[in-house]
Amino acid sequence: MVASAPMGPVGVLTIQRTLNKGRWYGLVTGLGAALSDMIYALITGVGMSFVIEFIENPRTMYVLQLAGSVLLFVFGWYTFRTKPQLRETSKNKGTLAHNYLTGFLVTFSNPLIIFLFLALFARFTFVVPEHLGQQILGYISIFLGAMLWWYGLTYIVDKLRTTFDIQRIGLINRIIGMIVMVVSILGLLSTLLGLTLY
Repeated sequence: MVASAPMGPVGVLTIQRTLNKGRWYGLVTGLGAALSDMIYALITGVGMSFVIEFIENPRTMYVLQLAGSVLLFVFGWYTFRTKPQLRETSKNKGTLAHNYLTGFLVTFSNPLIIFLFLALFARFTFVVPEHLGQQILGYISIFLGAMLWWYGLTYIVDKLRTTFDIQRIGLINRIIGMIVMVVSILGLLSTLLGLTLY
């Protein structure tokens, strides 16, 4: 959900399509974004698996977890400070497949998401050698978390369509940014104190 929740271009596009075209159009836009996130997560995970011996070193893992926490904090701060902008959307609804494809392409055109996945994977030790089942479950969770976010967002926007505006989008960004910053600070403290959940 962390990868999907900030109101970047695809988040705003999903909200606009939900308001202007209907909930299904917003939801399939989010589905396209979730597929793109999944592909970038796989690229990141496969890349990390090539350097797994380097990552398994306790000193290296310590540094990666510290760096991952700092990157997550920066991501949270950026999300908190971002002011989304609504733009005019086409009156032509198009097909669900077209809306899905454009949601995918808008998200896929931002490869910087790899840095977020690197931070998340390092912070939460996502790539576990010789545990393919856990990795598959992790990738499925990324997709399901994204879809849970898009489902919930389009539901809320659809129900509040008459009162949903740019201020509410900004509020969502601030709340998400604060949550990510708090989690990153807790992760940083747990690394510094040598605490672990695994």
